[in-house]
Amino acid sequence: MPTPLTTLITNIASLVTNDPAQGDGTPLGLMTDAAVVLDGETIAWVGPAAKAPAADETHDARNRAAIPGFVDSHSHLVFAGDRTQEFNARMSGRAYEAGGIRTTVAATRAATDEALEANLTHYLDEALRQGTTTFETKSGYGLNTEDESRALRIAARHTDEVTFLGAHIVSPDYAEDPAAYVDLVTGPMLEACAPHARWIDVFCEKGAFDGDQARAILTAGKAKGLHPRIHANQLSYGPGVQLAVELDAASADHCTHLTDADVDALAQGDTVATLLPGAEFSTRAEWPDARRLLDAGATVALSTDCNPGSSFTSSVPFCIALAVRDMGMTPDEAIWSATAGGAAALRRTDIGVIREGARADLALLDAPSHVHLAYRPGVPLVGEVWQRGRRVKADG
Repeated sequence: MPTPLTTLITNIASLVTNDPAQGDGTPLGLMTDAAVVLDGETIAWVGPAAKAPAADETHDARNRAAIPGFVDSHSHLVFAGDRTQEFNARMSGRAYEAGGIRTTVAATRAATDEALEANLTHYLDEALRQGTTTFETKSGYGLNTEDESRALRIAARHTDEVTFLGAHIVSPDYAEDPAAYVDLVTGPMLEACAPHARWIDVFCEKGAFDGDQARAILTAGKAKGLHPRIHANQLSYGPGVQLAVELDAASADHCTHLTDADVDALAQGDTVATLLPGAEFSTRAEWPDARRLLDAGATVALSTDCNPGSSFTSSVPFCIALAVRDMGMTPDEAIWSATAGGAAALRRTDIGVIREGARADLALLDAPSHVHLAYRPGVPLVGEVWQRGRRVKADG
């Protein structure tokens, strides 16, 4: 097998490394007039362009900014159909309710494996063009053993970050007996799905699963080797965040309605607060208070929540702009949360950072600084994307 070529990317105007030991010593580890050497799938060297070592190939960044590839740690991409009519009605005054998921469940169950995979790869390509090099995605639109397990098998062909979300809502098949559905999720469905997933998730919310049900589901998942994450406190105050910290969940996602005790728990534990501003944008809901979480010392991630019902966007740059404009984040905090924060929400140290030994994932922006992602909202600034050391998107 041939030895991988080394590539020197030089003439980088500003480089976000997310490594405080480098550059300006801030959390972003910002460097100017920088260069990066890629060796196969790995970053081999980072530093000033003037001190860059020789490499087999040289690539000119043309005085643009470089950032780590985005880490989208929360998405729902194995589905069929769309919910245009629901969105249109909601924007005309009808409130969002979790029951809308049932529309997607029916379409997903009826779809072939080939159709589901084609839809998944379409949105993955869309996200990649916008700088997302790592993504997590969930099941949750099958809600029976066969369709949940096939969703996970399909997802696992495209990412290692696969989440079993049989507990998205109570299946329509068990509408009159939620307890029996919890038994199914924690029994035969979990048995079939666990081999294809890394994570287990539950929508802990009124209209979905209460605290006791969520605890039973996540505890059963842990016993099968799956690590917890939780849809927590999105639509109302509830037990989700406290349960997430208690069970050492990697992330509590949404975190819109938080008590002081919830914020303290997140600040003192290892659970990341993953904020999903696309959902608030698409439902005209109250924005999560990122400033409150950050000031308390909690770790915050930003993600798209890409799904056909409540946040149909694959654009992390769009979510960064929303977080800066409406959630109290600075541009530096938002870019960190969309890269290193997402990595923390997946308990990964090899992504979301540009340093020696990390995975060679980065994006070049058609701008001199990462701040332009919030400064120029809606503008397609990602000019090039490198994933695992390979240029997968080039200008034009």
